[in-house]
Amino acid sequence: MTQVALITGAARGIGLASAQVFHENGYQVILLDRDQDALEAAIADFPQAVPLLFDIADPQAGGLIAAQIKDKFGRLDCLVNNAGVADFGPIETCDQTAWRRIMETNLDGMFYLTQSLTPLLKEARGSIVNIASISGLRASTLRVAYGTSKAAVIHLTKQQAVELGEYGIRVNAVAPGPVRTKLAMAVHTQDIIDAYHDAIPLNRYGSERELGEVIYFLCSDKASYVTGQVLAVDGGFEATGVGLPALRQ
Repeated sequence: MTQVALITGAARGIGLASAQVFHENGYQVILLDRDQDALEAAIADFPQAVPLLFDIADPQAGGLIAAQIKDKFGRLDCLVNNAGVADFGPIETCDQTAWRRIMETNLDGMFYLTQSLTPLLKEARGSIVNIASISGLRASTLRVAYGTSKAAVIHLTKQQAVELGEYGIRVNAVAPGPVRTKLAMAVHTQDIIDAYHDAIPLNRYGSERELGEVIYFLCSDKASYVTGQVLAVDGGFEATGVGLPALRQ
């Protein structure tokens, strides 16, 4: 029977690249996103995938998503919690609205969706990959809400791994470093790009495909004894200490 993978925030970027890797490995892929235009564009280029238009920040969405997947496929083998939002700015300007907007998607939505899908994952002894961020492992400028939400995702991953392991469900997190997405390239100035290159031992941004390959690996049977782990896919960025780029010259 064909295995089924659900990927959230899948209309573009890391989510879409991951979906393509799963498809190449024989999975039926479900693309979930709240952006209807982007989702329709993704499906036009990737017609083998099944679209689901939902906003996981809606607390009622999880149950509806679980019901649709059960009715259409009868199973769920992999869940990639990739959907997330960011809002960068100083601590002083992060008001309640901005804080809750980040948490409602990055943390609350991830938790409630996973909770709703747990019965299906139990039946399949499936796997979950939560997308955190390097900003959840190390503090970063102007990212108080985003970084805090991703740090919480890392601990949520460990809680889920400990509690769901008895059902054979594995749960891991991927913490991407700087990735060459269209959005990043649109907002990163050359000075920012140069600064990242200086701080990353591999001297470059990652690609969406590179993230997708790692996400697939953690969901696959090749990672069958890996759970509760956080894997930084960041070119060595998180491992870097103070960093003195001038010494490399």
